[in-house]
Amino acid sequence: MRYSIFASLLSAVTTVYGYANPMACTGICTNAHDPALIRHKDGTYWRFSTGGKIAMHSAPAITGPWTYKGAAIPSGSKINLAGRNDLWAPDVTLVGSTYYLYYTVSSFGSQNSAIGVATSTNLKTWTDHGSTGITSSAGKNFNAIDGALYWDGSKFVMSYGSFWNDIFAVNMANPPLKSTSGAANIAFKPSGTHAQEGPFIAKNGNYHYLFFSAGQCCGFDKNRPARGQEYKIQVCRSKSATGGFVDKAGKSCTNGGGTTVLESHGYVYGPGGQGVYYDPKLGPVLYYHYVDTRVGYADGMKRFGINRLNFSSGWPVVV
Repeated sequence: MRYSIFASLLSAVTTVYGYANPMACTGICTNAHDPALIRHKDGTYWRFSTGGKIAMHSAPAITGPWTYKGAAIPSGSKINLAGRNDLWAPDVTLVGSTYYLYYTVSSFGSQNSAIGVATSTNLKTWTDHGSTGITSSAGKNFNAIDGALYWDGSKFVMSYGSFWNDIFAVNMANPPLKSTSGAANIAFKPSGTHAQEGPFIAKNGNYHYLFFSAGQCCGFDKNRPARGQEYKIQVCRSKSATGGFVDKAGKSCTNGGGTTVLESHGYVYGPGGQGVYYDPKLGPVLYYHYVDTRVGYADGMKRFGINRLNFSSGWPVVV
């Protein structure tokens, strides 16, 4: 009850004064592009991120101090595509006693992409299994990047996608090493450059919430977009994890819908690459990367951000 009252008060303050700033972070808080977050049963937190063959960091608390632990897939992916040694957009999930780490093999601007998977029992050492079967190539209406696994209560679902027709979902086998169904389009912005990617589905109450990043993600130090066109985090919800998502105004997520959860404010610029983690102490938290304008706009300077989430209104609010 005390947490609910506190969260409600913080939500009210956020509504009046703007978005809450990220929680304090100590240790190595950069090297955090497209972060994935999980907590080991011993209480240690692990963070995985784009680059360095999936860079790993660990910390005794969710805020740090974070220390570098090496590359998750040091020999590169088994997937024979350009980018097999520069892996992107990890997602990590515990299924039974096994951790599943999903990653992207691609190159910037190309549809020659695939989502791979590795497994571990300790989060420290990983066995690469190569492709999940989710692949794309020139001419397809999706790009096979940014995969994130989700258990919808009866089956595993993988959401993924970027640009073209944006975001899709497929069913996964159990255990979730391979896809088992064709792709269903679950979010699309029909106007502009279709800049929508990085999906992540999280459950709260009776709804499945589809979080995604919209706008320009990268290269802010060289080519900063018009104000408001940089990365921001949006959400739609549905009672099905594979379709029917709408935003707070009721607009379909496949027709440009999306309610903004977090965007540039104060020293925070271009937040995105997000996920949701249900922390045993903090409850639901939104984690993401962002540029700290007090430091610099380069991709390598992107920092790890965390905010609590309050779902009391039926829609997530950062606090």
